[in-house]
Amino acid sequence: MNDRRGMMLVVVALLFPLGLTWAYFVAMDGRAPGQQQAVYAIGKVIQFGLPLLGMWLLGRPPGRRGERGWMRSGVAFGVVVAVVMLACYHLWLRPVGVFDGPAVAVRAKLAGMGVRTVPVFVAVALGYSLVHSLLEEYYWRWFVFAELRRRVGMACAVWVSALGFTLHHIVVLGCYFGWGSIATWVFSLGVMIGGAFWAVVYARSGGLAVSWVSHAMVDAGIFVVAYDLVRSGLG
Repeated sequence: MNDRRGMMLVVVALLFPLGLTWAYFVAMDGRAPGQQQAVYAIGKVIQFGLPLLGMWLLGRPPGRRGERGWMRSGVAFGVVVAVVMLACYHLWLRPVGVFDGPAVAVRAKLAGMGVRTVPVFVAVALGYSLVHSLLEEYYWRWFVFAELRRRVGMACAVWVSALGFTLHHIVVLGCYFGWGSIATWVFSLGVMIGGAFWAVVYARSGGLAVSWVSHAMVDAGIFVVAYDLVRSGLG
């Protein structure tokens, strides 16, 4: 019975962020900032409460002791991804106009969520890079990946959890770049590779520290790009 309930909860956890992102990013688009923020906040409370529900319903066996040395790999991955991202943006993608349309869409979305000044943008960027990245690692690696690994094995768990992690990012990228844009799918593939890497380092290191630091570095790079896109519209 526990296995059945556990698998059902894992499936819900795999798909809930996709539904939530569609709700606040698509369905609520154009609504008042307070309404968008309310849907986002309520949805995130539910999302990050699912692992706690799972722990209560299913229990969690003792964690495995990890291998040392993975922090260097995690930091190296974060640095390489951030540097490549910024280099591609400044030296190639921005000059050829790939971000012209997304820049307008990002400005509109931030304004719709009430992010209209530099201090608020910095606060959001720090919150996402430091706090939200940790919550995502707790959700996707500590809960979704770990529960899948117990049921379907390491390799399958890595890629299924990475796919779930990617799905809601596809909605965001599709809204910004267009569903037919190759950029949407190339960036989505990058997200999936990142999710798979963080699952592996979580499993090998035995904790969230490595994947969190690596994830936070990538998110910080994304917000550097986002700031360049929207800084002219911030007060």
